[in-house]
Amino acid sequence: MLRLELSRSQILGFRRRIGSLDERLPEGTESLRRAAWAGLQDSMPRAALLSIHARVEGAGPTTWEHPSLVQLWGPRFSAYVVAARDLPVFSLGRLPEDARGRARAHDTASQLQAFLNGRRMPFGQAGREMGVHPNSLRYAAPTGTVLLRWDGARQPVVWTGPTPDMDPRHARLELVRRYLHVFGPATALSFARWAGTRPADAHSAWEALDGALTPVRTPVGEAWILAEDETAFRTQSGPAAPARLVPSGDAYYLLWGADRMLLVPDAKRRAALWTTRVWPGALLVNGEIAGVWRRSAGEVSIEAWRRLSSAEREAVEAEAVALPLSSLNGPIAVRWI
Repeated sequence: MLRLELSRSQILGFRRRIGSLDERLPEGTESLRRAAWAGLQDSMPRAALLSIHARVEGAGPTTWEHPSLVQLWGPRFSAYVVAARDLPVFSLGRLPEDARGRARAHDTASQLQAFLNGRRMPFGQAGREMGVHPNSLRYAAPTGTVLLRWDGARQPVVWTGPTPDMDPRHARLELVRRYLHVFGPATALSFARWAGTRPADAHSAWEALDGALTPVRTPVGEAWILAEDETAFRTQSGPAAPARLVPSGDAYYLLWGADRMLLVPDAKRRAALWTTRVWPGALLVNGEIAGVWRRSAGEVSIEAWRRLSSAEREAVEAEAVALPLSSLNGPIAVRWI
């Protein structure tokens, strides 16, 4: 099979453009949806907000609560922020295809719905009062009937709603398309790991999309892209943003295996970014990951992997002090490590 050859610069340039990391989108509901096209992981307090800030103009401390957005247990049962209209994609799209897994999801959802009976409750309390381990309630998430609100300080509050009006099979195919559009080139196995689904379910969806996929060869192996994205991959990238601070779990580096080698070729740097514990944020300078950053209250600590020019440091500091953080007693302080 003939495969399109894609270079590292073509792949990363495409991902930055599609991810709106080279140029921020204008304020508005549609821009928020585009920023959340593959979901916004929110497992670290307000990570989703900081991912929005890196992509959309005018993001403020409460943008993550915009009426067009909702929170749910999304891929890998992690907390995610997605567009409300895309709830079926990020829930039903992960509904297991095997009878046992699907039954567990529906049974858990039915029990939770009957217990809550219209109430909202911290999920730990709900689990205890139901006599089950609270984390087991996450298995109800792929039914699309469970929503949550997590403010980053206390346990998520959960409630239930109606089943989304979308065929789970169609939702799965759309979730694969979203993944390929944002993370491509990719494979069925990489999708399964990202989504938290069985490899067999991922392969089934991949086969169903066969006519819509283009095989490619990358510096780290063979993979696939959406056929409709081929022209965009071939298009030369414009100038990258001088600096962006993307938070822990951001889609730009939510990768595993060989995909990490493509993004960060140096093994020592990969270990510093994808740690065995909580990941730091990634520092992008002129389109390349050039360091990591962490935040403690109103202080942002930045560790650069190379010597930055004065202009680069100024761009990084401007991004840091503009982070839309609430409940600070003063301006954000930047500390270089």
